[in-house]
Amino acid sequence: MKIAVLGSGMVGSTIGSKLIQLGHEVMMGSRTRDNSKALEWKASNGPLASNGTFFDAALFGEILFNCTSGQVSPEVLQLAGRENLSGKILVDIANPLDFSKGMPPTLSICNTDSLGEVLQKQFPDVKVVKTLNTMNCQLMVTPSLLSEETSIFMSGNDADAKKTVGKLLNDFGWKEVIDLGDITTARGTEQLLPIWIRLMSTLGTPMFNFKIVK
Repeated sequence: MKIAVLGSGMVGSTIGSKLIQLGHEVMMGSRTRDNSKALEWKASNGPLASNGTFFDAALFGEILFNCTSGQVSPEVLQLAGRENLSGKILVDIANPLDFSKGMPPTLSICNTDSLGEVLQKQFPDVKVVKTLNTMNCQLMVTPSLLSEETSIFMSGNDADAKKTVGKLLNDFGWKEVIDLGDITTARGTEQLLPIWIRLMSTLGTPMFNFKIVK
C-alpha cells in the first residue's frame, strides 16, 4: 500500500519507519522537498521510503497519517491539496496542544469540539479516523514494549475506514482497539492529554499507556 506521512518530526519518522518495516511504500511530506529530517529519514529507510512536499505526499498516498503539530494541522492539509485528499482515509494522530504559555500546555480546542472534528468539517469528503494520540510514539508502533496489553481508542464517521485503520493497528501489534463511535468522540481522547502530560512528569517516563478494565 502507498501511504503518506505528513510531518517529519519524531512521530512521523517513527510511524513511517514502522510502515516500511511492514512492507508499505511511504512518502514523508514536509513543507519543502529538501527538509533535512525527511531526507535523513529517507536515507535510513531504504527503497520503500521517499519524501516530498505535503502536496506530493498527499497525491502519492492511498492513506495519510497526520503526524504534524495540532496547531498547524489545518494549514498543512490545505497545503496538501483538497483534491489530493478527497475520498482518502486520514489517520489523525495530532493533538491541539498550545505551548504559548509554557508547560504544561493547554488544549486550543476542547469541550465542544476537537481537532479531529475541525479537520473533518474542513475536509468533509475525507475519512478522518482519530487514533494513536494518547501515547508516546514508540508505543504507537510497538505496544509490546509495555509489560501488559493496554488499550487504544478510535473515532470516526466511516465504518469501512475504521476497519482499514484497525487492520493497520493490529499490524502494529494492537489487540485492544476500542471504537468509541463517530468523530465527535475524539473530544474524549484529545482531552486525555492533560492527564497524560502530568502522569509523564510524575512517573518520570513517557513509556506508559491506559488500560481499560471492566
